[in-house]
Amino acid sequence: MPLIQRRKASENEGEKSSIPKPDDEEENKNQKVTKTKKKAKVEDKRNKWSCVDNCCWFVGCICTVWWFLLFLYNAMPASFPQYVTEVITGPLPDPPGVKLQKEGMKAKHPVVFVPGIVTGGLELWEGHQCAEGLFRKRLWGGTFGEVYKRPSCWIEHMSLDNETGLDPLGIRVRPVTGLVAADYFAPGYFVWAVLIANLAQIGYEEKSMYMAAYDWRISFQNTEVRDQTLSRIKSNIELMVATNGGKKAVIIPHSMGVLYFLHFMKWVEEPAPMGGGGGPDWCAKHIKAVMNIGGPFFGVPKAVSGLFSAEARDIAVARSIAPGVLDKDLLGLQTLQHVMKMTRTWDSTLSMIPKGGDTIWGGLDWSPEEGYFPGKRNQRNNGAPISDQNETETMVCQAKTVNYGRIISFGKDVAEENSSAIERIDFRDAVKGNNVANYTCRDVWTEYHDMGYGGIKAVAEYKVYTAGEILDLLHYVAPKMMDRGSAHFSYGIAEDLDDPKYKHYKYWSNPLETKLPNAPDMEIFSMYGVGIQTERAYVYRLTSAECYIPFQINTSAVGGDEDSCLKDGVFTVDGDETVPVLSAGFMCAKGWRGKTRFNPSEIRTYNREYNHAPPANLLEGRGTQSGAHVDIMGNFALIEDIIRVAAGATGADLGGDQIYSDIFKWSEKIKLSL
Repeated sequence: MPLIQRRKASENEGEKSSIPKPDDEEENKNQKVTKTKKKAKVEDKRNKWSCVDNCCWFVGCICTVWWFLLFLYNAMPASFPQYVTEVITGPLPDPPGVKLQKEGMKAKHPVVFVPGIVTGGLELWEGHQCAEGLFRKRLWGGTFGEVYKRPSCWIEHMSLDNETGLDPLGIRVRPVTGLVAADYFAPGYFVWAVLIANLAQIGYEEKSMYMAAYDWRISFQNTEVRDQTLSRIKSNIELMVATNGGKKAVIIPHSMGVLYFLHFMKWVEEPAPMGGGGGPDWCAKHIKAVMNIGGPFFGVPKAVSGLFSAEARDIAVARSIAPGVLDKDLLGLQTLQHVMKMTRTWDSTLSMIPKGGDTIWGGLDWSPEEGYFPGKRNQRNNGAPISDQNETETMVCQAKTVNYGRIISFGKDVAEENSSAIERIDFRDAVKGNNVANYTCRDVWTEYHDMGYGGIKAVAEYKVYTAGEILDLLHYVAPKMMDRGSAHFSYGIAEDLDDPKYKHYKYWSNPLETKLPNAPDMEIFSMYGVGIQTERAYVYRLTSAECYIPFQINTSAVGGDEDSCLKDGVFTVDGDETVPVLSAGFMCAKGWRGKTRFNPSEIRTYNREYNHAPPANLLEGRGTQSGAHVDIMGNFALIEDIIRVAAGATGADLGGDQIYSDIFKWSEKIKLSL
């Protein structure tokens, strides 16, 4: 019995202990609530998808896909892209170098390449603390890694002094030397590499090819003052001619390099200290031919929009798709303001402001290209149609009422209005208003801040600007930049080329204010692409933003039909996407053709146009028949022409002129005293 009682007692105690106390019940409830809240928070975090998550996911996907495609590209046989392309389009032609090697062609004349603006690499030799570890690393060209790693530091080192146009204190950025300076602009994006490889096929080596690299940011004469670049080019050409049995050099400038070498040809003849002291017959002794590729002899309207609002058509379209993005902080920078501040310190950009004024580019009511219509055209030699050539479509565009002479118009109605109906208020004597206060916005200083609202309004009220008025406009909105530029470049037309003032170096890169050298046996080629819409004039609007660039291309301004030349606020005409035909072709078509005051020794000139044809498929890359400003460097027809001349051929051997555009017709409309 006592045992049973004890068991019962123990059972009763167990039952009592199993009954929860009130305090325990509350604790358990609190724990359950806490666990429930934690689960809910975790679920909320999973459900919420922040902007940062989106960006990280997007960047991660891009990187993953990129590395996967890169792996596949490196894993596939080298001949696979060519095999697929040939399956789609048929057998591909041999590259020009291989073709001409089979014909028995051999290297003969030494070749000199003169790169254009932005295509040559620049490296750091001295910098501020933020650039530690970048000694002799590329700041321009290559992977552009420092742009996103340390953007503020990169802009600081790529900018020049706003007063002198030379190096800022404590910074030295210098051009990369050798063929690698401009063979590729970025990995996989060739500039000179294809031409170099084809020349190598017929026996050229580095000893017979020279890349005349220079700092494309500074003025042409300052490349000599700071780096003695012009002297180095002169010495290298002399050495190459001497070591190649006295065979003269073939010079191949591209883009702004065309203007740079035009400056060189005058510099080398002039006596020291301003010139190179080579004498009046230096070019005749050392140069066989100058084969200019995409030369902006008269400048480009694109330079105006770049200096005026840091825009071109592609930037303006991007801005319209994502309004405000390029004006706001991106990677800690206000992109366009910083671009404007940096590029306005580069004096070289001023070399491409349109030259010749209204005489060349047209006025309020006329332009050489007026009346340009779409249709079918044949290849023509010397301006005369050839019936047996394949017909090629022109750039589809109607220009019945296009006033190309109005390079900047504030409003589509102003661009199309009769000039007599346009009321203009002269901006030149307008009083600039109060400064735009920098402390009101997180912005970077530009010269527009010094203009104030009054000056900005005055610019817009003038309404329309021709080429002759563009210079006054830029002097008004960017006086420091234009004061520097006026000391190094000129944009007029010489009345008397024998006037002693034209011995000054600021005239030497303007073909309308200088004579060609005394070299009657030399030949000059103008080689450029056609058949691509090329920027010619702009429709602008005044923005309401107080803190940013006050002028923008008005992308809402479009033509009345699909065939209109006005798209996204830009009037286009025939060209190579950067240089209009008029600027690339006039001097060889008329200005230097035969004996003229600009060509007193009657150097033979040729226009060689290359009609643009896009690549047949993605595997063809940038194509072998492209007429685009940079892609033309891989155009097989152009490369073949260059190789033939380098191997000894003349312009007559190539067939003389090769014309697809209306360059001869447009040239006749320009009333220039020759």
